[in-house]
Amino acid sequence: QVHIVESGGGLVQPGGSLRLSCAASGVTVENFVMKWYRQAPGKEREFVAAITAFADVIDYGDSAKGRFTMSRDKDKNTVYLQMNNLNAEDTAVYYCNAEGWHGPKYGNFWGQGTQVSVSS
Repeated sequence: QVHIVESGGGLVQPGGSLRLSCAASGVTVENFVMKWYRQAPGKEREFVAAITAFADVIDYGDSAKGRFTMSRDKDKNTVYLQMNNLNAEDTAVYYCNAEGWHGPKYGNFWGQGTQVSVSS
């Protein structure tokens, strides 16, 4: 059974920082493409960042470049999203996604999301 659990969201003032965590069980984050997406009210889900399987090649969406940093801790089987200089447009539910081979099947696994709210 695969479980993806995001945490670390909350309310932060503009200019502040948050670090989101995505803890996985049932999959090994090193072997999967791990991604962060976000969805603001009334908007489509937006790509934020991704880290490739086996190699630490990281890609960022335009909104994340220069402000967000994604990382992976293989020992903790967790990926992180460090978000700095947050603004109101970053308010959204942030989702973690694991994509890769799970046994004989290629799967896409999602967490329930964590709310990030940026407001003064």
